[in-house]
Amino acid sequence: MPARIAIARQMVAHYNAQDADAYVALMTEDACEAGYRGAVLRDGREGVRSGLKAMFAQFPQNRAEIVAGQAFGETVLLHEKVERAPGGEAFEVMSIYSFENDKVSRVEFIR
Repeated sequence: MPARIAIARQMVAHYNAQDADAYVALMTEDACEAGYRGAVLRDGREGVRSGLKAMFAQFPQNRAEIVAGQAFGETVLLHEKVERAPGGEAFEVMSIYSFENDKVSRVEFIR
């Protein structure tokens, strides 16, 4: 599903632009972000929006680079490298984007 990969990549572009509004516009109203098979970190579109805005305020130079991506049916898997600031803390994450039609319903992170 190339269209779903494009949507997930667009979400990362919005993340990198620190545009929480555009990021959540690609999500369902009841979407969430969570640890892989674990606790919900940000609940609902508004919870994701406010959580991202707080994180962007804390890390104004935060960026994610997509290393690789793959689509599997209703799911997109992205391998991302995240850096909080140039030359600062960096880590890798696997992000699992679950879709309902053309909107993301859940993003889970393996870190």
